[in-house]
Amino acid sequence: MGLRIGTNVASLAAQRNLAKSDAAQTRAVRALSSGTRLVTPGDDAAGFAIAEGLRGQIAGLRQAKLNAESAQGLIQVAEGGLNEQNNILIRLRELAVQSSSDTVGNEEREFLQTEVDALVSEFDRISRTTTFGRKQLLTGSNESFQFHLGTGGTSDDIIKYTLDADTRASTMGIDGMSVTDRDDARGSLETIDQALTSIARARAGFGAVQSRFEIAGNNLDIQRENVMAARSRIADTDVALEVSNLTQAQVMQDFGVAVLAQANQNPTRAMRLLG
Repeated sequence: MGLRIGTNVASLAAQRNLAKSDAAQTRAVRALSSGTRLVTPGDDAAGFAIAEGLRGQIAGLRQAKLNAESAQGLIQVAEGGLNEQNNILIRLRELAVQSSSDTVGNEEREFLQTEVDALVSEFDRISRTTTFGRKQLLTGSNESFQFHLGTGGTSDDIIKYTLDADTRASTMGIDGMSVTDRDDARGSLETIDQALTSIARARAGFGAVQSRFEIAGNNLDIQRENVMAARSRIADTDVALEVSNLTQAQVMQDFGVAVLAQANQNPTRAMRLLG
């Protein structure tokens, strides 16, 4: 092959290979700095599409878990109100039993009635003010709730619950309760016991759905963990591999620069012939 000064083929080849090693180095740096091997969709088109689909699923699972936690919060608010109402009923029963005995007189029964009236008013206030957002929870609204605890749009991703707890004083039969008379006090005991049973039934219903939400939330955590692991296997950077690629690209780049410098000396050799 003769000497040419019009076209330095060796230099062009060295430049082309130097550009390839520079691109390889850049890609390895981006993969290491971003933590993903899918720097561009062209790196693995199918893998990129699958990884992005899984990323969307992971985000959906995270929000579904938040939905489950919010639903648990709603139930816990209602349970808190029921717990206080249960305490009030126990105190009312205590007062009724006290008034049923002639160890207290009519004047003392008037004092007991004052406390009974205050407790019944508070009982009713709790039922009307126990709310989650603007939704009343203990007034028997019979509102149907739909809690979205999945990543799809099917009925299997929804838990439905009808809020039918009604613990107002009038519903429990304790409004107008009187302990000013021995017989009235004794008669109110049965009403209080029925109210306690109704409160226990409502608490059991809330407890059952709360347990379901907890299980659903745990299941969402497991799904999210497994989906994240699957996406990691597809998209995450293999650090050892990328470090090796980076080192190789840096070595090739150093050699390329040295070879390009030598190739650029070829035209000067033609000058020596003229000398």
